[in-house]
Amino acid sequence: MSVFNQPRKRVIQLIILGMVVLIITRLFFLQIVEKKYAKLADANAVLRKVVYPSRGIIFDRQNRSILGNDVLYDLVVTPASAKNIDTLYLCNILKIDKEEFRKRIINAIVKNGRVRQSVFAPLLAPDVFGQLQESMYLFQPGFELVPRQIRSYPYAAAANILGYIAEISPGMLKDSAYFSYNSGDYLGFTGLEKTYESVLMGKRGIQYLVKDNLNRPQGAYENGEFDSAAVAGKNLRLSLDIELQQLGEKLMKGKSGSIVAIDPQTGGILAMVSGPSFDPNLLTGSYRSANFSKLYVDTTKPLFNRAIQAMYPPGSTFKPMIALVGLDEGVITPSFGYPCGGAYYGCNRPIKCEHHDAGHAANLRLALSHSCNSYFSHVYRLSVDAGKFGGIKVGGMQKWADYMNNFGFGHRIGIDIPSEGRGLVPDKKYYDNRYKGSWNSCTSVFLGIGQGELLLTPLQMANAMCIVANRGSYYIPHFVSSIDNDDTRLLDKYKVKHDVAHISDTAYRAVINGMTDVVESGTGRVAQIEGVKVGGKTGTAENYGFVNGVRTKLKNHAMFVAFAPAENARIAIAVIVENSGYGARYAGPIAGIMMEKYLKDTLSVKRQAQMKTVIETVTIDPAMLAKSHLDSLNRAASIKQKKP
Repeated sequence: MSVFNQPRKRVIQLIILGMVVLIITRLFFLQIVEKKYAKLADANAVLRKVVYPSRGIIFDRQNRSILGNDVLYDLVVTPASAKNIDTLYLCNILKIDKEEFRKRIINAIVKNGRVRQSVFAPLLAPDVFGQLQESMYLFQPGFELVPRQIRSYPYAAAANILGYIAEISPGMLKDSAYFSYNSGDYLGFTGLEKTYESVLMGKRGIQYLVKDNLNRPQGAYENGEFDSAAVAGKNLRLSLDIELQQLGEKLMKGKSGSIVAIDPQTGGILAMVSGPSFDPNLLTGSYRSANFSKLYVDTTKPLFNRAIQAMYPPGSTFKPMIALVGLDEGVITPSFGYPCGGAYYGCNRPIKCEHHDAGHAANLRLALSHSCNSYFSHVYRLSVDAGKFGGIKVGGMQKWADYMNNFGFGHRIGIDIPSEGRGLVPDKKYYDNRYKGSWNSCTSVFLGIGQGELLLTPLQMANAMCIVANRGSYYIPHFVSSIDNDDTRLLDKYKVKHDVAHISDTAYRAVINGMTDVVESGTGRVAQIEGVKVGGKTGTAENYGFVNGVRTKLKNHAMFVAFAPAENARIAIAVIVENSGYGARYAGPIAGIMMEKYLKDTLSVKRQAQMKTVIETVTIDPAMLAKSHLDSLNRAASIKQKKP
């Protein structure tokens, strides 16, 4: 027994001896060899200061800085050190009472404890900072002024694209997704600021400073031996043209709706306007919270990004897609005609067409240029009722929905800003649930003219024009073209070319011919550009809402989609102006102005006159405008920006 126990005893002794040697070696290293921890432990008069990095800058396609950094100051407090200070004077400077002072101290203790710094008064106004800076010796050692970078927007545009930054909330700090953040840190909450937070934020640094007997910083501790430098965030380079964006926001003033312009050759977004828009400078600095609250409740909903969140029936702008499906399935050819006498009589009740003249739907090209409802209602029914699918209920409806999904409808496309809407493409399951199996192609016939249950976002409509212009391909629409010194591969998915189904070049050519006729001789002549062939399509979408609890038909939404030049498109665009009537009235001119500005970098005299008319037109309900504070907020931000 003792023979077996002896080796076991020696093994245990060796393990214990090894652990003792390891501990002694580590202590020797820390206390004799490595001086860092010993010095920091002995240095009770050392102040640990966080150095916040410079957040990445954002540039437009012409390398113009459209978002930069300014500096404001936070007043921070260490509750355990806030003793024997002139509390009354500090309250007077901050314009608070003693009760509020005590409340903030208690909140700081609850939030971060007694010996850690907490923000006491964030983003001080310049006049308050000036008074504090002169008198800080009266409030030390408990209080300190800490520089804080805030965003500035020299072009006062693209608010819903860029997004805003704000201090991280206590709730977010409990989320494991934000483990690298500390109380008081700022991060992106919306827009590009949120999507690209990981590259824009940079990396915090630490600075150790020696304090004197009055706790005043005297210089770097140990010549900065233990300091770590802050690493600036990376810059973003956008496809956005800020001047085109400004023009779009100007055109949409006094209007609800959207403009989305994309480069079909890359998927880069050239402009994205949500009207009415607001000055992004409202959401920076010491008045950010107050301004956000006002924007949030404003009757015109400026914080709602209509370009990616609003969903509309596309109306006649959808007819090119109906034509492509019909051509691809072989139920029509480009020469297919329909004897329209002003209405479609194939279902239970007539579906009216705006044209009565003979031959206006004699072929696809004419039907597109005249926007014949009867023609496209019939083409839709031919497609979904096709015998090779077993009829609409067996496979026809689902096949049609699959086409629409391939065109980018009914799901998020994947743009690089958050909160994109899905839209709605009804399929077989949708109609089975809604009508309990009792439905046919007449139930959904209005899909043929872009009405019924179909809903698209302006972004989806603009992307569809990229598909047509490219004859069957697109890149995921995005803003960021490149990231300086990037090794994250965040942008790889935006470089991939997506091919749509198997539709032939012949089918696309037939549709493009019809769309160029729309602009040259049809319903979209207001979008003509001298010397440039434009493909386009007008649309007028019926609009229903609730008035006093009753579903009521309201004024139609005006729509226009286009691309130019037709043979080698450099811009594709979708314009929606809510409650403004026919597509050619306002949406068409806006599209023409935007395309001409981008393609020629100037506007003709005729176009300038057209622009003046559009800008002066207000389509938002006057009662809604009367309750809105948006104009006064934007004016205040503009005045503030002009001050030196």
